[in-house]
This record gives sequence, structure tokens and C-alpha cells, in this order.
Amino acid sequence: MSHTKNDSHSTMGENISTPASTALLDDKISLKSTNEQPTPKWWASKSLEHKPLDSAYAWTVVASGCFMLMFSMGCVNSYGSYQTYYHLHQFPHEPTSTLSWIGTLQFAVMNLFGIPSGILCERFDSRLVTFVGGLIMGIALVIASFCDTAVWKLMITQGFMFAVGASLVFIPAVSMPAQWFTKHRALAVGIVVAGSGIGGLWLTPATDHMITELGTAWALRITGIIVFAVNSIASLFMRNRLVVKSREKIVDFSIFRDIRFLFIFGGGICGTAAYFTPLFSLPSFAIQVSGKSDDFGTNLITIINAASTVGRIATGQVAASLGNINTLSMCTCLASLSVLVLWLPFQSGGTLVACAIVYGLFCGGFIGLVPVVMAELWGIQRIATIIGLLYIANFAGTMIGAPSSSALLDNVGGGTNYKPSIIFSGVFMMIAFIFFALLRVSVNRSFIVKV
Repeated sequence: MSHTKNDSHSTMGENISTPASTALLDDKISLKSTNEQPTPKWWASKSLEHKPLDSAYAWTVVASGCFMLMFSMGCVNSYGSYQTYYHLHQFPHEPTSTLSWIGTLQFAVMNLFGIPSGILCERFDSRLVTFVGGLIMGIALVIASFCDTAVWKLMITQGFMFAVGASLVFIPAVSMPAQWFTKHRALAVGIVVAGSGIGGLWLTPATDHMITELGTAWALRITGIIVFAVNSIASLFMRNRLVVKSREKIVDFSIFRDIRFLFIFGGGICGTAAYFTPLFSLPSFAIQVSGKSDDFGTNLITIINAASTVGRIATGQVAASLGNINTLSMCTCLASLSVLVLWLPFQSGGTLVACAIVYGLFCGGFIGLVPVVMAELWGIQRIATIIGLLYIANFAGTMIGAPSSSALLDNVGGGTNYKPSIIFSGVFMMIAFIFFALLRVSVNRSFIVKV
């Protein structure tokens, strides 16, 4: 009897304690669930996966990126106006190789900061990242306007500081559209990167006019204010669609074990080394060698930027039919031939214009298609950091390219013979084509397949 009584008491105790234990367990589960899914901070990246791909909002991201590149890369592409004025008027005793370092730093540092910019895009709201980038760019140009009496001061402000801000704008602008599109991805990215050509198209003559009428100081101030204002508005629409989960490695370098990435990396180094020589040297070549006016030299930069704008959009459409890697290889090869065939042997104004058109069309494809190829080969989840890693190659190419080209002009060409610099640019672009051709073969060895 006592045994039955004790069992009954034990059972009753268990029945009494079960609701309390269950409630306590539910509280723990609820607390754990709350800890696992904290409320996102205001500055953190938020998922918009519920928004459809290829939607109307996706095109606002494209428009935003286009305006951002218009005033970041557009300023870089229009630096030729400053360099021509610095070389001929403001700093006539400075070597061309020294003056070219300002433009070199703009592009090189922007690429060097590609990795931290990509990481910031993954961990913070891209709207905040791009706003801060625009603020830094604007401040850099305004400060540079008070430092235009010494080249080294301009290197720090117009070169290095501006590039840091441009990096925070450039990486989100070229990587975010890939998250919002599938069907029109190449076209979307092409429109975004066309912004740099559009910027150079009107910024170059506008900058040249401001320099002539107001001087370089006011040209820098006005540009800085406009850059900040436009970028502040555009940054409101630059939103991540996907949120990348946190990981132990901040930067994953394992992608360097992929031969396909190494081919793109090598092509990036060589293509970037060649890229800026026509932009920086074609205007002064027209003035010094061909005997053309300053306006004609400036117009060549405008033509390159106009052709580049068309090329970046058109190659996106061509890539839809021929394949992204096929089109990238074709563009790099034709950009090289435009320099070696149209610029190297000739000095007439007509051939210089033809070179500017052809080079602009196909170098635009080289710039616009690389992010699309990256998204095609490795997906869009970590596209910002992968592109950031690739831009290490662009940094290396920039450090090799513009200074070497200017040094060849000063030391081998005596400041007036541009042929060594032209050969340098054309050959390096052709080597970039070889790397991209090897990438094409590594992906698919059948030459009749769309890749």
C-alpha cells in the first residue's frame, strides 16, 4: 500500500511540476530565439529578397549607380584636362611623369581600397557607405582647391583622398545591380559603368571651361560641391538585395586557387596598365606632335568618353548574344589594335579621332563586362568582396601603367616622341586579351559555344 501511495504522490508531483517546467523551457527557447535573431541596427544591411528580380525598383538601383559613377569615375576620366593645364601652364617645369601621379593615385587607390569597400558593403547598408564616399570626395576636391600651388599637395587631396571616397562609391555601384537582375544583368551593369563615360563626356569640357574662366581652384570647388550633392541623392536608392551571413574570414583568398580567377586577375593587371595612356596622352600628343589646338586635344577626351558610353551599353547587348567572356575577349583585342594600328603609325587629326572612337568603344566593353563575368562565374552572394579582390589587379596595373608610360615619354621619347608610350599601351592591352582568351578556353574549349 505504501508503495502505491508513494507512486501516486510521485506522479502527482510530476504532474504539478510539468506546467512550470514547460513554461520555463518555453521562456528559454523564446530568449534563445530572440538572441539568434536580433533586431537589425539602423546602419546594418537589410535583406530585400522579397522584392522581385528585374523589377522597376531594380532599375532605380541602376540609375543610382550610373549617377554615382558619373561623378566618381567621371572625375578620374576627366583628369586629363587638369593634367594638360598643369603641364602647359601651372607647373611647366614639372615632369609629365610627376603630374600623372595625381591621376594615377585617383584610380590606383580607388582600386586598392576595393577590398575594404566590399567588406563594408556586406556589413553595412550600402546607402550609408555610398553617402560617406560622396562626402569624402566632395571634401577632398574642396581642400585640393586651396592646395593647388604644389603638386605633392594635389597628390594627397585630388589624388589619394578623393580616391578613398570614390572607392566607397564605385564598388557598391558596380556590384549591387548584379544582385537585382538575372535576365538583363549585362545591360544593367553596362548602363551603370556607362556613367563614368557620360561623366567624362560632359565633365571634360565643363572642367576645361571652368579652368579657363575661373582657374583650377574654383574648378575644383565647384566640382566638389556638385559631386557631394548628386551623390547624396543617388545614395538613397543604392540598397543591397541580399544580406551576406557573417563569417570567420573577413577576406577569403581561397579564390586565388581558381585558375579562372588568376586569368581574370592577369588580364586586369595588363588591361589597366594600358587603359589610361590614351586618356592622359592623346590630348597632349595632338597638341605637341600633330600641331592641333588645345580645344582639339580636349575634344579627343570627350570623344573617347562618348564612345566609351556607347560601348559599355552596346557590349552588354552584344554579350547577351555572343556570351560575356567572348565579348570581353573581343573588346580587349580591338582596343589594343586601335592603339597599335590607328595611333602608332599616324599623326593626322582624322586618324586621332578614329583612334579615339574605336578605342573608346571597345575599352568601354573591357571595363563594363568584367563585373558581369565575375557574377556569372562565382555568383552574386559575395560579388562585392570578389570584385574588391579583383581590383587589387587594377591597382597593380595602374601603378605599372601610367607612371611607366609617362617615364617612357620623358626618358626615352625626350618629352615629344610618344611612340614608346603608345607601344607600351598597345602591347599590354594585347597581353590582357591573351589572358581573357585563356579564360575562355578554361571555361569551355568549344569555340562555337556561347560563353
